Amino acid sequence: MFALLSDTTRLHLLWLLALDESDVGSLADRVAASRTAVSQHLAKLRLAGLVEARREGRHVHYRLTDGHLRRLVMEALSHADHRVSGRAPHD
Repeated sequence: MFALLSDTTRLHLLWLLALDESDVGSLADRVAASRTAVSQHLAKLRLAGLVEARREGRHVHYRLTDGHLRRLVMEALSHADHRVSGRAPHD
């Protein structure tokens, strides 16, 4: 799982999905990547069981599989933010 999180695009996708579910087109716009690249990243995340898909008409909406993953992603990004910004970490 951590190897999947090491890719910046996948981490960005997980962060966006931690905020709310979304479709490929919206995610591609927000991460400034092609729909094809985003679809490939999402396929890897689905195979790993980190995201799940829900079809609505012609659109497929993706979301994180559970709250544990959401907390892990948010904590990892918060930790990285503190390291980069120099702010004191939380206890």
